[in-house]
Amino acid sequence: MIEKNTIEHEKAVLIGVINREQNEEKVTEYLDELEFLTYTAGGEVIKRFVQRVDIPNPKTLIGSGKMQEVEEFVKENKVGSVIFDDELTPAQQRNIEKQLRCKIVDRTSLILDIFAQRAQTSYARTQVELAQYEYLLPRLTGLWTHLERQRGGIGMRGPGETEIETDRRIVRDRITLLKKKLEKIDRQMETQRGNRGALVRVALVGYTNVGKSTLMNVISKSEVFAENKLFATLDTTVRKVVLGNLPFLLSDTVGFIRKLPTQLVESFKSTLDEVREADLLLHVVDISHPQFEEHIESVNQILDEIHSADKNTIMVFNKIDQYKHAEIDEDDLVTERTERHFTIEEWKRTWMQRVGDKALFISALNKENLDEFRKRVYNEVRDIHVTRFPYNNFLYPENLDEYQSQ
Repeated sequence: MIEKNTIEHEKAVLIGVINREQNEEKVTEYLDELEFLTYTAGGEVIKRFVQRVDIPNPKTLIGSGKMQEVEEFVKENKVGSVIFDDELTPAQQRNIEKQLRCKIVDRTSLILDIFAQRAQTSYARTQVELAQYEYLLPRLTGLWTHLERQRGGIGMRGPGETEIETDRRIVRDRITLLKKKLEKIDRQMETQRGNRGALVRVALVGYTNVGKSTLMNVISKSEVFAENKLFATLDTTVRKVVLGNLPFLLSDTVGFIRKLPTQLVESFKSTLDEVREADLLLHVVDISHPQFEEHIESVNQILDEIHSADKNTIMVFNKIDQYKHAEIDEDDLVTERTERHFTIEEWKRTWMQRVGDKALFISALNKENLDEFRKRVYNEVRDIHVTRFPYNNFLYPENLDEYQSQ
């Protein structure tokens, strides 16, 4: 199912819709993220189309006039893929494909494609394959011509199964097989987690591409794969970290994203067990991103889905070296001051003030404020450890400074 190929950049067109739930500004922001997803998947965006749609067209999502405009552009520029920011129904996908005669991809299938490219281990590949099959099952049309067919001839006459029924049966059988395989691996991983003893567990969580793997490399002095692309990390990496003389386990998990396909949340639930079983969460946020508050909301929503929203959490605002605030000229009396014009110090006086000492501002890449980060993590891990093993209290000083001065 999953084949790892070297992908050449293919021309792509993006389509977004403005509706009651998302205004023009939000659609532009979503399409920026979709363009980054397309780049990560190996595509090159050459044009964007946006249409205001109060009631989506049940046949093609967007109106017939806009479809005609897209069709002409696709033919003239030999576009390989048309990518929609919203999830398409199976019927819409078929109708659009029939009219545009090129690959039609929605946000969900694009994310699944990136996951398929990024999956390294057998476990990750099985999870992605399961998600792909569950996504494709209701969309089976003529996609499965490579699968085996019922043979005709002697002893095979009669109503039998139609071609599409055969395809569906094969796919359902494959889904059942993959689920059994995952259950077996889940039991093995549960045993591994049990074998780690009673060490305190800390998990890095956050939106995709916020710098979790870079932070993991800095703290644990390991070499976890990190790249400035979405979903660089798919497999959970666990490392033993020692701060001062206090050991704990640190895990780097898959990044979250808004509109995350439900198939992926389901198939990656076992990977997210590392988050569920963690004693402390480090919620990493890319403060240099214009929409970092929405990213926090998206991550909290997924944490809530996996019943981990109430865990002890430290907010780690990363990439402070890249943060730039918009400026207003002194003689500009028209421009209204908004959050875009806040400095980091001004942000600290907003809702972040309520987070208190649970908020840290660092740069993992340039190693800024990492001493403060280490002290804060040390103190949190120590509190958890001492609660679990009261007799170990005398082994660890009350803060990292005391240990270093000994």
